[in-house]
Amino acid sequence: MEKEKKSKTSVRKRADEIKNYRCKNLIAVIENPSDIKNIGTIIRNVNALGVEKTYIVDPRKALPEDWQDMREKRSLSKTSVSAIKWSFVKRFDSTEDCIEHLEKNNFTSVVTSPHVKGKENAILDEADYTLYAKLAVWFGNESRGISDLAVEHCEMCVSIPMFGMIESLNLGTTSGIILYEVTKQRRIYQSKYKKRNKRVKISDA
Repeated sequence: MEKEKKSKTSVRKRADEIKNYRCKNLIAVIENPSDIKNIGTIIRNVNALGVEKTYIVDPRKALPEDWQDMREKRSLSKTSVSAIKWSFVKRFDSTEDCIEHLEKNNFTSVVTSPHVKGKENAILDEADYTLYAKLAVWFGNESRGISDLAVEHCEMCVSIPMFGMIESLNLGTTSGIILYEVTKQRRIYQSKYKKRNKRVKISDA
């Protein structure tokens, strides 16, 4: 009983310590993933890097609809190293449903994709991710990439610069690299300004 009490106290302490470092109004969207290991890895990245939420477009309905049920799914708990228990995850039946929900709540979407003609394209570390009060970062299917519909509704296409003979990364690695840059920028921004878009500096006192 005493051990359980200490454990809960430790969890609350850790939650308090990281509260101010979480990136508010930042969502990672996984579109139609086919590998449960990649889903778990991205949820782990999301939690470790302080992203607020994960949305999963899952037309096959392979995942439970309810977040609480998702938390009890052993395959997700194992691959995310239990991060699913500490992360908010919401699933959608289609890309259309997810886009509608995001736009209704005034989120701007950016997608991870190579150069797309007719869209704004940016190298990962050359873009400013603090320009958007509410931001959703999309990751596409392991083999097909991001859908045309998601690209159509995005503000920008972001790519990771490659310098080797192999010019591709797996989904888990890609999400970690991109979310690291996005959260780094937004965390610095949050530490400097009280209210987004008003750019009022927090006093050093």
